[in-house]
Amino acid sequence: MLSDLSTPVVAAIFVAAAVVVFLVSLRITRLADVIADRTGIGEALAGGLLLGAATSLSGLTVSATAAWSGDASLAIANGVGGIAAQTAFLAAADIALRKANLEHAAAEPANLFQAALLMTLLTLPILAFALPAQSVFGVHPASVMMAVAYLYGVRVASQVRETPMWQPVQTSDTRSDEPEDPEEENRSALKPALAFAVLAAILGLSGWTIAQTASVAVERLGLSSTAVGALGTALVTSLPELVTTVAAVRRGALQLAVGGIIGGNTFDTMFLVVSDAFYRDGPIFAAMAREDLFWLAVGLTMTGVLTAGLIRRERRGPGGIGVETVTLLALYGGAVVVQSRLM
Repeated sequence: MLSDLSTPVVAAIFVAAAVVVFLVSLRITRLADVIADRTGIGEALAGGLLLGAATSLSGLTVSATAAWSGDASLAIANGVGGIAAQTAFLAAADIALRKANLEHAAAEPANLFQAALLMTLLTLPILAFALPAQSVFGVHPASVMMAVAYLYGVRVASQVRETPMWQPVQTSDTRSDEPEDPEEENRSALKPALAFAVLAAILGLSGWTIAQTASVAVERLGLSSTAVGALGTALVTSLPELVTTVAAVRRGALQLAVGGIIGGNTFDTMFLVVSDAFYRDGPIFAAMAREDLFWLAVGLTMTGVLTAGLIRRERRGPGGIGVETVTLLALYGGAVVVQSRLM
């Protein structure tokens, strides 16, 4: 048991798990890009479904473990805090792309649809909190609605990708979603898919380790569970998104980068669904604290700004950085300051 170990040893285990998450993320991005090319599903869907879900496994494990142990705030804040952090990471990726504004260059209808889906999913926990606490077989009806909406949204996103009803205006800065190697489409996706699955499992195990060390930190240091979740575990378990997003931008897979963040954030809302199922003291939405609602609002606001940027498609801001990037970083930085004062 980690609780029997000294604090320095627990901290070392936490850092080691974070390093594993970082290293695995470097490899898994390339595999997602290869799978997208070989299966023909496209970078946006590969980012949203494969990369987004795989890089979220460590965070999902943290939330599920925290909910099972009865720490509702850690479970919730880890999920919604991660959404805010990962959206800020997309702004960091925009800075890494010096040639053009990322929201302009990565134009893709599927990403826009997923962003709208994400905002919808983020409002349901707020509605559940405002309504009387109730559950059916230990699960709040809002959790069922979120799961159904997510699965339906994934299906529609695929349809939007295959048969879009509109197309973005192509400019010299727009990056098309095409395989780097034309021969990739003729190769089998089985081997990279198996490697991808193994790495995803490693991310999940690392997430479980991070959850255990976070629980020890909350107990020993007397910190707020929301603060540890939103600024601690959420940031560490979001490292895959930071690494994979920047790596995808450097590979020129811009739709994969944007889709990985938006799709990952959409998948992260399922943290609340799983946490509600694992939480044994009633509906987890009824246990949300004011700070948890704050991070839900931050994630919703940042997603709204990102969606506006994807629609507006500002071609070039100062240094190739769009106004949305500056706004996203300011929102997240302000949220961190507010949370630090609430600790």
